[in-house]
Amino acid sequence: MIIKSSLRLSLAASVLAMSAGFAAAQDPVKACIITKTDINPFFVKMKEGATAKAQELGIELMSFAGKIDGDHETQQQAMESCIAAGVKGILITASDTKAITESVKQARDAGILVIALDTPLDPIDAADATFATDNREAGRLIGAWAAGKMGAEAENAKIAMLDLSASAPSVDVLRDQGFLEGFGVDVKDNNVIGDEEDPRIVGHDVTSGNEEGGRQAMEALMQKDPGINLVYTINEPAAAGAYEALKSFGMEGNVTIVSVDGGCPGVENVKAGVIGATSQQYPLKMASMGIEAIAAFAKDGTKPQVSEGLDFTDTGVNLVTDQPVEGVSSISVEEGLAQCWG
Repeated sequence: MIIKSSLRLSLAASVLAMSAGFAAAQDPVKACIITKTDINPFFVKMKEGATAKAQELGIELMSFAGKIDGDHETQQQAMESCIAAGVKGILITASDTKAITESVKQARDAGILVIALDTPLDPIDAADATFATDNREAGRLIGAWAAGKMGAEAENAKIAMLDLSASAPSVDVLRDQGFLEGFGVDVKDNNVIGDEEDPRIVGHDVTSGNEEGGRQAMEALMQKDPGINLVYTINEPAAAGAYEALKSFGMEGNVTIVSVDGGCPGVENVKAGVIGATSQQYPLKMASMGIEAIAAFAKDGTKPQVSEGLDFTDTGVNLVTDQPVEGVSSISVEEGLAQCWG
């Protein structure tokens, strides 16, 4: 009797152990995506890409976003939630690329793969990997295009620089400095916005990456110099706002606007002549690749590799315009519309 009872207990324990092991094996891999906002179509598309790929690979995805572009506190809270949830990987587009690094370190110390999307952290190796547009190249393309379009008149340019935020995250710096380099401006320190001494630069202002911010920044710089004839914008919502401000001054026909993003509304604005040229990036691809990397890491610890000659994984960029300039690679608006988002 005692032997039979012991045997039954042993078998029951074995079944429980096997059941627990089976349940653990079936637990889905968890991941997080943390974007700057849920408003900008770029980040909406990024979230869509991550969600679709997560569903395809059977990954349980949690998503978070800042209230506005620049909302570091909400992103930091999201990082803490992801760590507490025991995720295997976190994808983040950081609003404050320096301040977030302590939270990123905590995640990595907990064995979590952290991938920066679109916006490299400062320093870039604070994350395990970065999947991004080559933002400096994106800026360089629109700068080179603007210089080619203006020709000899580039020497007489009066340039308004509509940047992102006062914290100057890496994406802000890279696009700004890339544009100036492409246009032929000595940027002094590659990592600092606004230190150039070229008299063609009327000034810099910030936009928060949205239309209202673009309008306000453009109005402020037009009051400083109404002769502005070239406008760089951090993204296409800011470009749309700048155009509305120029239109209110009756100046929309005298100013060339260049931008970065490649969303469908932005490419339509290139088609309509609101924007002269834009550099198109691919957020859905960025996020999809990020989820694939988390799945690979969860499977066998594999970490992503950088693109040749870069310190990040390049997800591609194309200049979109119907006014091509010799020596500057570009695709047509029709091709841009076929690949746009938002």
